Amino acid sequence: MKPKPLAVKIGYASVFTALGIVLAHTFFFSIFGTLAFPGQHLVNAVAGVMLGPWWASLVAALVGTYRNAVGIGTLFAYPGGIPGALVVGFAYRLLRRRYGVKASLAAALLEPVGTVIIGGTTSLLVIAPVINPAAAELVTQLGVAGALIQFYTGWALSSVPGAIIGYSLLVALHRFQAVKIE
Repeated sequence: MKPKPLAVKIGYASVFTALGIVLAHTFFFSIFGTLAFPGQHLVNAVAGVMLGPWWASLVAALVGTYRNAVGIGTLFAYPGGIPGALVVGFAYRLLRRRYGVKASLAAALLEPVGTVIIGGTTSLLVIAPVINPAAAELVTQLGVAGALIQFYTGWALSSVPGAIIGYSLLVALHRFQAVKIE
């Protein structure tokens, strides 16, 4: 596989960032002191496959920064977006080498692993106690495992649908050869 030129990566990253910004105003919901945004996970799934882990993480960070700046996001946007983009990007690289492009599009479905497991754990145990004292109370009341299960459930409600939509979009783009996915 030949690497994409820098200008192409910047172009795709710009488009995915713009898509995330536009979608940010359409649907988000509050859960456990966070503002969940399924559109971020859709963007992560597509950007992770098409740009790789580092550029997709940049897109997630830019969309999270925008959401925070306009008041439709919280600091949880960073651990809720960046790990999912990283997991998709790395999984796609690994799967593509072994199974080819078509099968490796399923890497998009691994976005919830990064968001829910890595991002959710980091958010609950590291970030939430600092910015949201109610989260510390949740851990005290339910224990770490109980609080994680609640946090994971809430974050999965956002991440799973977004990843499925992103995967479906990638399959359609590949099937109709709308973009070249390498």
